[in-house]
Amino acid sequence: MGVVVALDEEKRRASGVAALVELCAGDMREVNRLILDRVGSDVALIPEVANHLISSGGKRLRPMLTLAAARMCGYGGEGHVRLAAGVEFMHTATLLHDDVVDGSELRRGRLAARMLWGNSASVLVGDFLLGQAFKMMVEVGSLEALGILSDAAAVIAEGEVRQLASAKNMATTEDEYLYVVHAKTASLFAAAAEVGPVLAARDRGERAAFRSYGANLGTAFQLVDDVLDYDGDAADLGKEIGDDFREGKITLPVVLSYRRGSDEDRAFWRRVMEQNDRRDGDLDHAIALLRRHNALADTIARARHFGAVARDALAPFPDSEHKAALLSVVDFCIERAH
Repeated sequence: MGVVVALDEEKRRASGVAALVELCAGDMREVNRLILDRVGSDVALIPEVANHLISSGGKRLRPMLTLAAARMCGYGGEGHVRLAAGVEFMHTATLLHDDVVDGSELRRGRLAARMLWGNSASVLVGDFLLGQAFKMMVEVGSLEALGILSDAAAVIAEGEVRQLASAKNMATTEDEYLYVVHAKTASLFAAAAEVGPVLAARDRGERAAFRSYGANLGTAFQLVDDVLDYDGDAADLGKEIGDDFREGKITLPVVLSYRRGSDEDRAFWRRVMEQNDRRDGDLDHAIALLRRHNALADTIARARHFGAVARDALAPFPDSEHKAALLSVVDFCIERAH
């Protein structure tokens, strides 16, 4: 299954977030202004490290979920801007921390901060951003929104530790892997979407619907990322193909291929993942195994399932520009794999 995208396909794929970007443009200008303001510090290294990652791009999808969800639910205040900026700071902090834990060399096509300033600076600047995120949440004055986002921060950390504890374990099951995806990725998507209706004082049923939308969107997003690491375009990914492989990450395509493979196939996966013994040609062989056992296609099928659940979560809400934009994001996340 090939997923390298032609230029005309790239335009079609980008249109999946265009409506959301346009609807959130005004609010995102305020979010970006707030981000630049709050990343400032008398300690020069802090803005230097933080801006290296913040300025490197990224879709800012998570804060836009907060903005769009709040507007879709009729919120007319300004608190959603602070919460959206807080969500983006949380995400940036987790990237800084993840790169240290994973030993990553690249992030969004640039050298990871840890490669330029070291692991200690990356971790500590990540901590600074988390602190700033929670300051902005407190300023909004919604104890419930603060609770949702602080819970997400704890779950993300728990997922990282869970992944670390089971790293390089080829006995990892699909359920165990999805638990980590829910914790590390989906939980922040879910929280980002849920705090919008919380600010708008919508009922618990509607808040739960947005949380389901975010969680399932986040899961689909991560599963597609898992596929693109083996079958994508480096320019689109902002990293080299096979980074997960080189870092020994056991993602869902690997889990599926390992369980479906022969004894020889499983011995290969144990060598490259558990024993860290990777040789020339191993990445090509890994990709061949993933294709032979339909591991990439079936991971996309699972992503489609979670995407459908995300769409269904918003089905009861009346049609609106913001609803249509949020639904188009689901299509965007899945169609990155075409």
